[in-house]
Amino acid sequence: MKNDTWSLALKIMARISGWIAFPVIIGVFLGKWLDNRFNTEPWLFLATVALSFVVSMYGLVKNAMKEFKKIEDEYAKNKEEKK
Repeated sequence: MKNDTWSLALKIMARISGWIAFPVIIGVFLGKWLDNRFNTEPWLFLATVALSFVVSMYGLVKNAMKEFKKIEDEYAKNKEEKK
């Protein structure tokens, strides 16, 4: 049981880290590339980083809602079993 809890926690942490890191990394490199290509420094860089922040927040909220739903369902199931 204890290993299952740690395993689940690590999976959630990896998913959250991915939603934070990957959009920002992609936004940084894409923004730099677009600024160099169109000579618009720093505007496209700032726009892509801002967009990556929005994407990250959307992913984090969506993931959190999914995990909260799982916990809520498990709690309700355990509560019913104890009756």
